[in-house]
Amino acid sequence: MTDLPPSPPPSRAPIDRARLVAPVGWRVEVEEATPSTNAALAARARAGEEPGLVLVTEHQTAGRGRLDRVWETPPRSSLTFSVLLRPDLPVASWSWLPLLAGYAVQAALADRLPDIALKWPNDVLVDGGELGAGRKVAGILVERIESDAGPMAVVGVGINVDQTLDELPIALATSVALETGEPVERTGLLGQVLGSLHGLQGLLDDTEALRRAYADVCVTLGRTVDVHLPAGDVRRGEALDIDASGALVVGTDDGTLTVAAGDVVHVRPA
Repeated sequence: MTDLPPSPPPSRAPIDRARLVAPVGWRVEVEEATPSTNAALAARARAGEEPGLVLVTEHQTAGRGRLDRVWETPPRSSLTFSVLLRPDLPVASWSWLPLLAGYAVQAALADRLPDIALKWPNDVLVDGGELGAGRKVAGILVERIESDAGPMAVVGVGINVDQTLDELPIALATSVALETGEPVERTGLLGQVLGSLHGLQGLLDDTEALRRAYADVCVTLGRTVDVHLPAGDVRRGEALDIDASGALVVGTDDGTLTVAAGDVVHVRPA
């Protein structure tokens, strides 16, 4: 693992709602503590909430990531929020929503972290280079919710902002402050990420353009990967491409494998 600069003293200042610049038409609510912003927003969607609501929590106490992994952080050390959207998309394009969300977060962090990249489908990490596994700085969970008004999407985002090394859950995690060596003002960063997600939604109308943009920052491509399939099987191969549905195409000894769901692990060279 690359040596990181000393962590600056955590500021742990609350989100300043009065200074937050949110996209036009989006409504932001900030709560002191919430078990899961995704679960809370999903319940409100089923009860008739309109799209455009952003629910932010200063402390998520029972958060979930992909594959039901736990995502917990010290209070006010992260950006943890969910956005309620009603995408006007054909069914075939819904699979691109998680990848778009990852791409939007990566784009928002790119000016602070030049080595920021994506691990398929939407883990945001600081790339460790050809020999490194990368250090995860953000995770995303997108869920489809059925409501009386039609299907809606809850886009959940968790970004490690100013955690110190001993506050990170795993060795291959990092925070924005650790990578930059500077304190991070969370209110401004939240506005930047929301603006990126709002502004890049138009790529869902041109999924080929989204595929190309996503592939440019996806460090999974070209790597040897282990694919842990839902049934428990593990297949090893080279990540070759992203297909028209956003699935990962992997070349194995037994032929081409198209991965729409599963856990992909980057294999470090011996």
